[in-house]
Amino acid sequence: MKPTNIFLAMLLMLLASSAAKAQTDTTEEDLDAQYATELVKVGTQAPDFKMQTPDGKPIQLSQVAKGKTVVLDFWASWCPDCRKDAPEVVRMYQTYHNNGVEFIGVSMDTDVEAWKHAIEKYAITYPQASELKKFKETDIAKAYGVNWIPSLVVIGPDGKVKLSTVMSHKVDQYLKEHTSK
Repeated sequence: MKPTNIFLAMLLMLLASSAAKAQTDTTEEDLDAQYATELVKVGTQAPDFKMQTPDGKPIQLSQVAKGKTVVLDFWASWCPDCRKDAPEVVRMYQTYHNNGVEFIGVSMDTDVEAWKHAIEKYAITYPQASELKKFKETDIAKAYGVNWIPSLVVIGPDGKVKLSTVMSHKVDQYLKEHTSK
């Protein structure tokens, strides 16, 4: 093969690779553009809430937060995307909890036994809360603008929303940049 042809072939491969990466990046951005449009906005005060744990005990955001970074993980046992994302959220909890980051799972389940089973199955050890109502009927979904799960909201020590997304890797990136290890 002539050097000119080799050069052209390599150039075409490089261009194809760049185009594929650009398309992937656009697709990732489109997920938030498509599914996170109603999520609570960055810079706003995070709405406080009080719900029940799977054992029926109360949990309140303002009591857990107290000057800490908090990640709210909106999910449900019946949600395929949530089940797929669960190991990554558990990994983030294990990585960042020792750095003072709190996590609260906010379940959209209506069946407490299914919820408990999923918590056990995915080895979720961070606190969980739910209203045990249909997703669109929950006060928490309305307060946080959650129309799609999984959704994640990062709240800073000042009580303000720092990130609202449907993509866990964005939460991981935020926590890498804003917590000390």
